[in-house]
Amino acid sequence: MTALAGLKVLDFSGLLPAPFGTRILADMGATVLRVEAPARPDMVRVLPPFDNQGLSACHGSLNRNKGSIVIDLKTPEGVAIIKELVKDYDIVVEQFRPSVMSRLGLGYEDLRTINPRLIYCAVTGYGQQGVYKNRAGHDLNYLAIAGILDYTGRQETGPLPLPIQAADITGGLYAATGILAAVIHRQQTGQGQFIDISLTDAAFSLQALTAPPALMANHQPKPETDTLNGGTFYDCYRTADHRYLSIAGLEPQFFMAFAQAIHRPDLIPLAIRHDLTTVTLVKTAISEAIATKTLHEWQDIFASIEACVEPVLSFAEACEHPQISTRKMIVDVPTPDGGTQKQIASPIVFSATPSQYLMSGGQLGANTQEVLLAHGFSDEEIKAWSKKGIIIT
Repeated sequence: MTALAGLKVLDFSGLLPAPFGTRILADMGATVLRVEAPARPDMVRVLPPFDNQGLSACHGSLNRNKGSIVIDLKTPEGVAIIKELVKDYDIVVEQFRPSVMSRLGLGYEDLRTINPRLIYCAVTGYGQQGVYKNRAGHDLNYLAIAGILDYTGRQETGPLPLPIQAADITGGLYAATGILAAVIHRQQTGQGQFIDISLTDAAFSLQALTAPPALMANHQPKPETDTLNGGTFYDCYRTADHRYLSIAGLEPQFFMAFAQAIHRPDLIPLAIRHDLTTVTLVKTAISEAIATKTLHEWQDIFASIEACVEPVLSFAEACEHPQISTRKMIVDVPTPDGGTQKQIASPIVFSATPSQYLMSGGQLGANTQEVLLAHGFSDEEIKAWSKKGIIIT
C-alpha cells in the first residue's frame, strides 16, 4: 500500500517545476500519466548525459514512476481523447501560459463540466493574473523579481545565480501541497477546484526571515548585511588546502565551543555585536585561524564538538557521506532496458506507506497504446491516429 494509491493524475507539464511536483505524488503512489506533444518534446528529454537507450538522466529522474502518452492537442481528435480520459482522472496538472489550455478547449471550465470532481493545477511563471502573466521567464528571473537575488553574493561582486532552481522547485512543492489539500477538500465536499501556482509567488514566499523585518521596520536586506547572508561570522571559510568550512554556531553555547576549538576565546564576547567594525574583526580572525589547517584536520577537531561546523562537500562527497547513506537518499531505480539508474530518493519517510521507485522515466509515448485501449478506444482508431501523427505509440 502506498499513501496515494488510487489517485490518478494527467500531467501536461514539462521542464522542472510541475514535473518535480508530480514526481512527489508519483513517489507516494499516485498514478501519473504524462501527456506529451508529438512535435515538441519536453526539453528535459534532451539534457545530457544519456543512457544506452538514449534516455536523459535528468528526464529519467524527474519522471520516475510516470507513464507517457503522446497526443497532438491541436487536433480535434486529440482534444476528444483528453476529454474521454479526464472522466477517469482526479487531477490535471499543466504548465502552459495562462489561457493556452482554454484556447485548446481543455481549460478548467471545459473539463469540470465533464468531471466536476476534477482538481486542476496550473503552474506558471507569474500566475493567472497580473501584468506579467504572459511574460516568459526562468528561475533566475523569478528570483530576481521576488527580491531575493538582490541580497545574494558579495557586496564587491553583486548578485549570484543560485546553483539550484529554488523558484522552480518550490513551485513544484507548493503544487503538490495544494493538490493534496484540494483532495482532502474534495473528500469533504465532493467538489474539485482550480489551483493557481505562480513560481514568482513561490520564490517570494521563501523570505520567511527577511520579509518580516523589511515589512514592519523597513530593514531592507542587502548582501552581507544580514545574520544569515554573510553579515556576521555565519559564513564559509577557506582552509589550508583551499577547501571550505561552514561555520554556523549562532547560539552562544555553539560559538563558545567553536571559539575554544580554534584557540580564540577572546572572540566570544564580540560575537553578539553586529557593527561592521566588530564583524570584520571577528571574521578576519576566524579566516586566519581556519586557514592554518586542512579540511580533514578541522573535521577531526570538530567531529566530537557541538559547534555547528561542517565541511563544504562536493556533490560526490555528499553522496558518500554516512548521514546521506544511512538515510538511503540514493536509490537504484529500474530503467526500461532492465538496468537501473541511481537517483535521489524521496525525502518523505513513511512508517506505513513507503515511497515507491517502480521505474525511471521512459520513452516518449511508451504507454499511449495501452492507455487508449484501456479507455475503450479501438485498435483501428489508434492505428489511424498514429498514421496521421495525432498520437505516437
